[in-house]
Amino acid sequence: QVQLVDSGGGSVQPGWSLRLSCTASRCRFSINTMGWYRQAPGKQRELVSQNDRAGTTNYANSVNGRVTISRDNAKNTVYLQINILKPEDTAVYYCNVVYSNQWSYWGQGTQVTVSS
Repeated sequence: QVQLVDSGGGSVQPGWSLRLSCTASRCRFSINTMGWYRQAPGKQRELVSQNDRAGTTNYANSVNGRVTISRDNAKNTVYLQINILKPEDTAVYYCNVVYSNQWSYWGQGTQVTVSS
């Protein structure tokens, strides 16, 4: 059974940075897309950034320029570096991994709280 373990969240002040990480368990199927979504209280889950195996990367407009996604395919790990954090970045961040362009799995979520 595939498991994703995401971590790296925390409570920080505006302007600080965080690095989230997510490691997916090994599977006989290959990983295509790895990405991060977030869900703020009372809002729908939204895409923050995703990266496919060919290297194509997407960023949400709300974080573009402040966020960098990277992945280590050998470790089945994806990272999300968030800089200049703002209160509106407060949310639960979820890792998402897609195997063989078919099967999508979610991490358990890691809380990011930005407050002064």
